[in-house]
Amino acid sequence: MSNEQSRLLADTLTRLFRDQGKTQAALSEGWNQGLWQQLEQMGLPLLLVPEEQGGAGGTLDDALAVAMALGAFAVALPLGEAMLARCVAARCGLALPEAAAPVALATTATGMLEAAAGDAPPRFTGTLHGVPWGRHLHQVLAVIEEAGGWRLLALPVAAASCRPAHNPAGEPRDRLQFDQVPALAVPCPAPLAQGLVYVGALWRVGQMAGAMRTLLQRTVDHARDRVQFGKPIGSFQAIQQQLALFGAEVAAVGCAAQAAFRSAARVTVGSAARAGAGGDAHFEIAAAKLRANLAVETATAVAHQVHGAIGFTREHDLHHFTRRLLAWRSEFGSDRHWSEALGQAVISRGVDTFWADLTARGDAAAIAA
Repeated sequence: MSNEQSRLLADTLTRLFRDQGKTQAALSEGWNQGLWQQLEQMGLPLLLVPEEQGGAGGTLDDALAVAMALGAFAVALPLGEAMLARCVAARCGLALPEAAAPVALATTATGMLEAAAGDAPPRFTGTLHGVPWGRHLHQVLAVIEEAGGWRLLALPVAAASCRPAHNPAGEPRDRLQFDQVPALAVPCPAPLAQGLVYVGALWRVGQMAGAMRTLLQRTVDHARDRVQFGKPIGSFQAIQQQLALFGAEVAAVGCAAQAAFRSAARVTVGSAARAGAGGDAHFEIAAAKLRANLAVETATAVAHQVHGAIGFTREHDLHHFTRRLLAWRSEFGSDRHWSEALGQAVISRGVDTFWADLTARGDAAAIAA
């Protein structure tokens, strides 16, 4: 898809989610099947699957548009997780059921795969931790390491023992336990298997950028409409300073997200050299996730301070955004994880190469090319 098509996709999702009204499903409401069917009919679960494999052949620009829209409307469905799972499956040559059957990728798996007699499929015994929306899935994918390399598994959720759990935002993060369950298994390239945390972090950065943008707009609107001492609270200098700081953080996260998705796209299409030293977008993704993580503290604090007491009530929808941001901050790498990853990357290359490596990445590399 072109940039124009990405904008059209973003506009379409904005209208869809706005028309849906309340897209943030409470725990008691469960799975929003109606909205999922609409997303499936648009072909979004297959967005990142190549056309020759039955997908939409979308780009990471399209994925960024989807991620930001989901974050901007606090959509309580694992569309991003399904997109990533089907993309990984396609790259490994693993056929999955129709898009209407929800799937997701578990990035934390413990267990072993045992060969079966004859032509029977191998059997998996182990546990998948923190599976997004696990109880609602048809299949779950997992990557395990064996002596001969990495394997991508597709497991039926119906055969698992599910222990329900949630992240701080109330989104399901279930533990699925399997005992001698037949699995579809295919080889998984080592760079893909070892880079799954980066793939997940990239997606979270897009969602966080969208959520922060909406959170800022709602906070500005509230400051304009809320009257105290005879005038809008947004006219007070202290509030204006907070909103200015909030706006700077949102702009920084938005730029970081765009830079990370652009770098990942250059690697995806085979121009690894343009993504910087090392031939991957790991540095940009790590920097973007860390920048987004650090912005969460300011974004959530200012939003609740400006909204005052009403912002802490369950009836107000502010918490649908702030709790998600706080939850996403620790998913796919905490502040410490990405700080250490960036530090190790710089140290391994040596201090004398830092500036050259930095300017060979992101927008600088695109301009040079």
